Amino acid sequence: MYDQVFAFLKATDGAATKLGRDQKSRFVALCWIGQIFKHFPEPKPSYVADWDDLPDWQKATDADIFGRIERDI
Repeated sequence: MYDQVFAFLKATDGAATKLGRDQKSRFVALCWIGQIFKHFPEPKPSYVADWDDLPDWQKATDADIFGRIERDI
């Protein structure tokens, strides 16, 4: 997932830093879901829940993850 976010930031020449906090969180959540499906053929529904269905603490954590990766660019 780190590599996906990092590549996204590189591909946009850092312009993705202009995304809003919710947008950053959504991107991380989608990367997470993609990795879950890659590694687990039948994941628990909670592992692949849509962003709108995530608890607020998870949305905040996902946005923080994006922000941490931004600092590596």
